[in-house]
Amino acid sequence: MKIIVDAMGGDNAPQAPVMGAIQANQEYGVEVTLVGRGEEILKVLEDNGIKDLPAGVEIAHASEVVEMCDNPATAFREKKDSSLTIGLNLLKSGEGDAFVSAGSTGALLAGATLVVKRIRGIRRAALAPVVPTGNGGAVLIDCGANAECPPEYLLQFAYMGSYYAEHVLGRPEPKVGLLNIGVEPSKGTALQTTVYPMLKAAGEAGRINFVGNVEAREAVEGAVDVIVADGYSGNIFLKAMEGTGLYLVRELKGIFKQNLITKLAAVMVSGGLKRLKKLMSSSEVGGTALVGISKPVIKAHGSSDAYAIKNAIRQAKQYVSSGIIESISENIGVMRLDAPASKTEE
Repeated sequence: MKIIVDAMGGDNAPQAPVMGAIQANQEYGVEVTLVGRGEEILKVLEDNGIKDLPAGVEIAHASEVVEMCDNPATAFREKKDSSLTIGLNLLKSGEGDAFVSAGSTGALLAGATLVVKRIRGIRRAALAPVVPTGNGGAVLIDCGANAECPPEYLLQFAYMGSYYAEHVLGRPEPKVGLLNIGVEPSKGTALQTTVYPMLKAAGEAGRINFVGNVEAREAVEGAVDVIVADGYSGNIFLKAMEGTGLYLVRELKGIFKQNLITKLAAVMVSGGLKRLKKLMSSSEVGGTALVGISKPVIKAHGSSDAYAIKNAIRQAKQYVSSGIIESISENIGVMRLDAPASKTEE
């Protein structure tokens, strides 16, 4: 398996992408193509005591870089020799199995959509991170790729999120919930009240395990495996979770540093605190899949260090092996507004 890595994307490039890719090559046994300015990539390797490219690692030179200030909708076209554009074209042509980038989310989404293309029949690709919840994590789809969504987008998000939870997280018959301000079918805006009966019909037909509306509190507690949302609501939900987690960890540190007794208590529960910090860390997950693209594309956090990039590559490897793209493609016929009422009618 070969993973293409954008060596110039992210706040800590090229150091983090290059060394993360080297670590992934050694730990996961994947081949890696580092896309970017060759001399800078080689300098990072040299600075880290690596004189020769390890077996299974190669460099694809790209002279340009898509910066965060560039127009995300056109950057990959205007900078045709950028690491982002070259990397996506390598993926499109079959010279790699997945693409990982910590660069601009908008540019990556636009480039993946127009270069690699969406799965035929999918209206919009969605960002689908796995967020920490009481049941070991849930797929949040969408979390920001599509701020405004018609009902069909959310219908397709529900299917794609269900396939992701089943194939990537290993959840049989994953519970799918529609993020809302109440559990009653009448709650929410016109979008939620319109898509609710569509999701209910899909559930009654046995295509997804739709359990109804889910409030943010219950979603965090682990009521569902898939949280379906428009990108606007989903992004607010995600950022609120991240902020709350960071706040709690910071407050706990302050509590345990108050005096000698609390410091001793901290030593006794240090294992649990480390597990909590690990659970809330985006570096552990590594990245977010662009679900709906015809080939695996993983968006790593812009501030990713080498450890996070390594985990993003692990996620890319898992995504390639999961079969989710094939599953979506095979079932696209029922992911439409005009889909028949039951499987027997197909």
